[in-house]
Amino acid sequence: MLFLKVKFLDLDLETNAVIVNEEDLKGTAYYPHDRVLIESSGGSFVGTLYSTKTMVNPGEVGVSKAVIPIPLNEGEEVRIRHAQKPASLNYIKKKMDGQILKPHEIHTIVDEIVSRKLSNIELSAFVVSTYVNGMETNEIVEMTKRMAETGETLEWDKSPVVDVHSIGGVPGNKYALLTIPIVASAGITIPKTSSRAITSAAGTADVVEVLANVNLDAEEIKRVVKTTNGCLVWGGAVNLAPADDIIINVERPLAIDPKPQLLASVMAKKIATGINYTVIDIPIGYGVKIKNEKEGNQLARKFIELGDLLGIRVECVLTYGGQPIGRAIGPALEAREALMALNDPKSAPKSLIEKSLSLAGVLLELGGAAQPGKGNEVAWEILTSGKALEKFNEIITEQGGEETKPDEIEIGEYSAEITSSKYGYVTGVSNKLITNIAKEAGAPKDKKAGVLLHAKTGNKVEKGDALYTIYSSSEERLNAAVNLARRTYPVRVEGMLLKRISRF
Repeated sequence: MLFLKVKFLDLDLETNAVIVNEEDLKGTAYYPHDRVLIESSGGSFVGTLYSTKTMVNPGEVGVSKAVIPIPLNEGEEVRIRHAQKPASLNYIKKKMDGQILKPHEIHTIVDEIVSRKLSNIELSAFVVSTYVNGMETNEIVEMTKRMAETGETLEWDKSPVVDVHSIGGVPGNKYALLTIPIVASAGITIPKTSSRAITSAAGTADVVEVLANVNLDAEEIKRVVKTTNGCLVWGGAVNLAPADDIIINVERPLAIDPKPQLLASVMAKKIATGINYTVIDIPIGYGVKIKNEKEGNQLARKFIELGDLLGIRVECVLTYGGQPIGRAIGPALEAREALMALNDPKSAPKSLIEKSLSLAGVLLELGGAAQPGKGNEVAWEILTSGKALEKFNEIITEQGGEETKPDEIEIGEYSAEITSSKYGYVTGVSNKLITNIAKEAGAPKDKKAGVLLHAKTGNKVEKGDALYTIYSSSEERLNAAVNLARRTYPVRVEGMLLKRISRF
């Protein structure tokens, strides 16, 4: 056992990494990468041991204050000893072999994820095993229930409580900033908890954070919803289904979102948020998670079946996902475009308006604020009347922000236009490539970074016309994004003459 004093490190370390001077390890049974238990008067946590010559002094243990799960004070003495091997490792190997897990095995995995007993490597093995081998419905049900049980839950005094969730994959998918205030304006309770970007250049929480605080706790969410009927917050700050956000941190660098995790992640958050009805948006098209209508129908059936087993009414909508929604990709750019749409919906990008109204319409019908088949019409009336903008500003203000005009939102100071090398028509915009360019420019961490499209599929362009503009807060990152754009051609332009074929 080692007795060392805590030193906080200003480093973005791997979750629960602990760093010890190599002198303190000499002559002991402790080695780098060992799993160790750190114990203090405030509790204990499992960490992975690393050694250093200079980063911490002998007699100290370095930890990142941002990730430790227990209260610690600088200079406090802690005990370090070997930790037991997590029981879930055997169950993870079982899933890697393609076997079906029993309820208690799934519960153990989720519990040890939440208690952070698994390293990122071990957690990655579990995520990849579900990506490769999948899970049966009963496994997903058990995982969903356990994920919800291991965190906080929200309860509401009124009913119905509705929700909407997009499985993502489409750049610029900022519909929630319109849909939520439309529904809340109709008097329906809609506590929207969102994730940060996993594979995209901006999650809903990243976009809203440009305008207001999204890191609200459970009591703050209840206060905002009681006042405004809605909210737009980051689910990870509330400790709702906490295993989900830990898993997302592993999925993000792998750029994968396994369907079992997707289903469990979405539905666990819905249970924890205390909703009665939810609408699931499933974009389909080339370059998104679901390639065609057949796959979309299959996933929709799984969501509906899972909802039935969990006591939540689920309706799914298949939406066009063949190119970005609207023209803005990246947190600040998307926030600006959403505000422009709320202020002047008639001049906003039609794809953004149509998607936002469609989802709001279904929710209005489910919540009893519109007759069946009349949801879109009611949603459009709310949006064009200015009520949605007024409600949006109420929500933003209650979340610590302030009323903002679109042109007041700052975007990256460095920019570059990518122009067309020929006359013709835009025949396609690659979701994946446009996302990659926005991320290369710094999104979503750099909220001012992203891409603004000037031409979309079907638009006519002249030689030299701007196809899109890349923005960044870093000149170096902008140059890297421009170089990527010139190598990958995310916006395809073709003339009317596609190919000439002659006699041999």
